[in-house]
Amino acid sequence: MGRLKLGALVEDKPVKISVELPAAIYRDLVAYAAVHGAENEQPNQPPEKLVAPILAMFIGADREFAKARRVLSSA
Repeated sequence: MGRLKLGALVEDKPVKISVELPAAIYRDLVAYAAVHGAENEQPNQPPEKLVAPILAMFIGADREFAKARRVLSSA
């Protein structure tokens, strides 16, 4: 089996937000947390700890967002 895209978690100062997820997405997040924890020797990581790194990875990979952000910041 290959490695997950998400690497080890890094601690950072959190900002609390509240979101509602569809049940299927939450179940996937719980399953991902279990696999991720086993792979990175960080067992019992709560699934909510993965939301920020997954979002950061998604946003970082979105080239159109990066382009739009550069345009907005140069305006």
